[in-house]
Amino acid sequence: MTDIPIVVMGLMGAGKSTVARLLADALGRPMRDSDADLQARYGTTAAAMADEVGADELHAREALVLRDALADRPAPVIAAAASTVEDPETLRALAPAFVVFLDGPPEVLAERMKSSAHRPHFKPDLVRMLTEMRDLRLPGFREVADITVDPSTRGPEEIADVVLARLDGAKAS
Repeated sequence: MTDIPIVVMGLMGAGKSTVARLLADALGRPMRDSDADLQARYGTTAAAMADEVGADELHAREALVLRDALADRPAPVIAAAASTVEDPETLRALAPAFVVFLDGPPEVLAERMKSSAHRPHFKPDLVRMLTEMRDLRLPGFREVADITVDPSTRGPEEIADVVLARLDGAKAS
C-alpha cells in the first residue's frame, strides 16, 4: 500500500484536509491539498476562481491538479476536491488509489462552510447546494471509495484511526 496514493474525498466542509494531514503524518508521506495546489498554480482561491472563470473551469482545474498529485512519487495523501468525481478521466486515474469518502450530512457541512471564505458558495442556500452536489456526485464517490466514513459522527483523529486500521488490514491480506 505504500506505493499507491491515498485520496480523501467528500463535499466541502467534510474535513478532507484535516484527515489527509493526520494520515500523511501517521504514514510519513507527503500531503497534497487541492485548495493549496490550485492557489499555487493559479494564484487564487477556489472561491475567487469560481467567480472569475466559472464553476466548469474551476472543476476542470481541480481535476487537473488531482491527476497531477496522483502521479507524484513518493505516493502522497491527497485532499481532493469533490468535483473531480464528475470527470471520467479522473475517475479512471483514481482506480489504483485508496480512496476515503467522507460522507457527512449537508446540514452539518453547510454549518462548517460558513467559517471558510476560500470555499465557493454557488448558491445562497448552502444546505440545498450541498444536497444537490451530493446527489450529483454520490455515484462517482461510491464508484471509487474504498472506505466511507461519516465525519459528523466521528472526529478527524478517529477517522484517521479507522482508515489506518483498514490500510493495515489491506497490507496483511
